[in-house]
Amino acid sequence: MPASWARRAGDSAMSTDAERRAWPTRLVFQKARACLAAEFDDGASGEVSFADLRLNSPSADVRGHGAGPPPPPPPIPSDLQIISADPVGRYAVRLHFSDGHSSGLYTWSLLYRLTVGDPARPEPAP
Repeated sequence: MPASWARRAGDSAMSTDAERRAWPTRLVFQKARACLAAEFDDGASGEVSFADLRLNSPSADVRGHGAGPPPPPPPIPSDLQIISADPVGRYAVRLHFSDGHSSGLYTWSLLYRLTVGDPARPEPAP
C-alpha cells in the first residue's frame, strides 16, 4: 500500500459544477498514529482515526441489511490498522483493516465528512 496517493494532473471529480464534489488530492495512512489524513481540492483537510473509519464503514455488515435496525457496533481492536487500500473506479476506496473487515466502499464524499466534517452543517460557535 502506498503511504500516500496524489491526484494526477487533469483528473476531475465530475463533469459539471452542480455535480462537483470535493476530490481528494492526497490520502496519507499514518500507521504510527493510526489515522488517515486527507487533503481535498477545495483546500480543506483533516484526519480520522482508523477506529472511526471502521465504526463508520458503509458496509451492510456495519449498517445492517434492509430496513431493520442496525446491528450493534463491531468490536474494535486497540491495535487496529489499515493493511491496504484499493481505489474503486474514480469515486471510492476500499480499505482492508487488520481485523479482516474490507467490505465497505468509502466514497470521496464520505471520507470528506469523516475527515473534514459535514459542509452542510457549520461548526458550532465557541
